[in-house]
Amino acid sequence: MMIVMKEGATEDQIAHVVERVEEIGCTAHISKGEILTLIGAIGAPDKVAELGLEGAPGVDHLTPISKPYKLASRQVKEDRDSVLEIGGRKVGGTNFALMAGPCTVENRDQMLASADAVAEAGATMLRGGAYKPRTSPYSFQGLGREGLRLLAESKERTGLPIVTELLDVKDLDDVLEVADVIQIGARNMQNYSLLAEVGKSGRPTLLKRGLSATVEELLMASEYILKEGNENVMLCERGIRTYETAYRFTLDLLAVPALKELTHLPVIVDPSHAPGRRDWVEAMSLAAVAAGADGIIIEVHNEPEKAICDAAQQVPTSEFQALTSKIEAVADIVGKTVSRA
Repeated sequence: MMIVMKEGATEDQIAHVVERVEEIGCTAHISKGEILTLIGAIGAPDKVAELGLEGAPGVDHLTPISKPYKLASRQVKEDRDSVLEIGGRKVGGTNFALMAGPCTVENRDQMLASADAVAEAGATMLRGGAYKPRTSPYSFQGLGREGLRLLAESKERTGLPIVTELLDVKDLDDVLEVADVIQIGARNMQNYSLLAEVGKSGRPTLLKRGLSATVEELLMASEYILKEGNENVMLCERGIRTYETAYRFTLDLLAVPALKELTHLPVIVDPSHAPGRRDWVEAMSLAAVAAGADGIIIEVHNEPEKAICDAAQQVPTSEFQALTSKIEAVADIVGKTVSRA
């Protein structure tokens, strides 16, 4: 149930409604807009309806939320998109986030060279993996804490906020010391205990769609983060597994308008993993912008032919500036601007 407060409702009136909701064992989530305050009552809707809040001081009306993903639903914010602010950059609304960097942190020279290049090209944030989920247990698993240290050095050098993946809750504290955005990869989309801990941390989170997950399953996964009080969630389409064998995954760009209709959360696209080859990344990047995405997260490497993992799909830093210019041009057409500090 969504409780819509009147314009000008006082803090005491809001607190009174929250107290009444919590008295019946429900959880109250407060969302303050420029004009109105919304209170999401998560729990038994029948009990909330019986509270008689209609007509209470400061209350405008009550609206049932029909979707199972209560906090992620577009019904929570009606015609408003969530806009996240991360390290002085905005994501969502008319703000387009260009996240770029290598698939994995390999060594200091590689990381700093890549970071310098994406910063010079005007990226919004710097991505890089310190912990890597690999299909084979014998493949490179990332540098771990050393990788985080190099990401911290890159952040200090360029001023770019850091996006990096968390695989295990035991590494959460280490990742929180460095990450401005915690990435939850496709293989962990339904690791609900991990999602809950990230939610409790309050850190902005990029949640990638699972390899075989539906749009609703992605939204339900986001709810595990949101229900812990962390409203800073971005959803990411990165390609799903279908019957097609001509490319690695099917990049489901229809998920972008579908998600924009269903949720107020920002929608990001990963144009690198589905093609699995760099010569298709540009087309998918521009298509994602045109489809209405709020950002892309793209793999860029200073020497991709020497990359330890996913070498074939990483765009050379020497070509990234030209790609950035094209992305900005398409973003302008759809009414968005690449967000920078």
